[in-house]
Amino acid sequence: MTEHWGALYGVVLAGGTGTRLWPLSRAGHPKFLHPLTGTEASLLQATVDRLDLLAPSDRIFVVTGVAHAAAVSRQLASVPDENVLVEPSPRDSCAAIALAAAVIARRDPEALMGSFASDHLIADKAAFTEVIKQAMAGARQGLLMTLGITPTRPETGYGYLECGSPVGDGPVSVVEEFKEKPSYDVAESYVKSGNYLWNAGMFVWRVDVFLAELSRQQPQLAAGISRIAQAWDSPEREDVLGEVWPTLPRISVDYAVMEGAATVGRVGTVPGDFGWNDVGDFHTLGEVLASDHAGNVVVGRNDESKPGVLLHETEGLVVVPTTGRLVAAMGVRDLVIVDTPDAVLVCPRDRAQEVRNLVDRLKDSGELSYI
Repeated sequence: MTEHWGALYGVVLAGGTGTRLWPLSRAGHPKFLHPLTGTEASLLQATVDRLDLLAPSDRIFVVTGVAHAAAVSRQLASVPDENVLVEPSPRDSCAAIALAAAVIARRDPEALMGSFASDHLIADKAAFTEVIKQAMAGARQGLLMTLGITPTRPETGYGYLECGSPVGDGPVSVVEEFKEKPSYDVAESYVKSGNYLWNAGMFVWRVDVFLAELSRQQPQLAAGISRIAQAWDSPEREDVLGEVWPTLPRISVDYAVMEGAATVGRVGTVPGDFGWNDVGDFHTLGEVLASDHAGNVVVGRNDESKPGVLLHETEGLVVVPTTGRLVAAMGVRDLVIVDTPDAVLVCPRDRAQEVRNLVDRLKDSGELSYI
C-alpha cells in the first residue's frame, strides 16, 4: 500500500559562491541572490516560484549558510522563517540534504522530498511539474529518483546517468551508473546511444528511504545528522549543531549516497525536457537570455532613462553593467564584459568557464576583499 506516501516537501539548496560568475557573484552576495532570470526575480526566487504547483510555501525548505540566511528570508517572504535551515559552515551537498531530510522526517515521517539547486533556470514550468510528478511515482515505490535531462549536445561539463531497464510501464527507468564528466568523444558516444541523460542534480525520494540509505553508506554522517535533528526543536539546537556540524564529512550527495545506491539498483530516473540550464558561467547566461539582432546580451534590469550600455558594431557580447555607469564597446565580438563597483572583467566568451581561475589567483595573493 504505497498510496499514503505522502506530500512533497521542496528543499532548495542555496549554497556556493558561483566563482565562474565573478565579479558579479561574490561570497557575500552569491549568484542565487541575483536577478539573472531575464525578469525581476532572483534565481532563488524563481526556483521557489516554480515549485508552487507541487508544494505550498509552508512545505518549502531552504538550506543556506549563516552569511546569507537574512537575505534568503528577505527574498522569500512566503517561506516561514523556521523553514530556512542555516548550516554553520559549508559541508557540501550531502550534509545539507541530509539535514533537510531529517528535519522533514521529524515533522512528517511519510514525506516525499524534492531537492533542487537554487541557481538553475527552467523554461517550461508545466513540463517540469509533470516530470516531478512522474518522479514522485518512482519515489513512492522506494526508489531514490534523480531527474535526468535529455541531452541536446555532447556536453563535457555535466555528469551523465546511464539508464537501464524500465520500472513498470511508466517513464521511470533504473539508473545503472553515474558517469563522471566525460571527454568530448565519450560525450558524443553517450548522446548517440540514446541511453544516457544529463545528471541535473535534482532528486525526489521518500525521506525514510534516503535516511536509511545514508545510514548504510555514511554511518558517521547519518549519526551526526540524527543527533542534530533530535535537538532541532529544543533549546539545545545551537549547541548540538555547533558541536556536531564541523565533524561531518565534506562530500557531495552523488558520491556519498547516489553512486553506491545505483550499484545496488536503488536509483531511478525520469527523462526531462523542460528547458533546463544551470547558469554556470557568463557564456551560458548569454545563451539563455534574450539577445539583440547581433546576438548581444545585456544582463540585469535596464533603467531606460540611463543608457547603461552603448554598443557600436559589436556581436555576441555578454555585458553586465553597474547602475549609474556607462559601459561602451565598439568593434569587438564574443566577449564577456562585467562591470561592478570595485572590479571589471573582460574575457572571451569561449573562456568563460575559466573565470574561477582568477578567483583562485586572488585567493592565493590574499586579495580576499574582491572575492
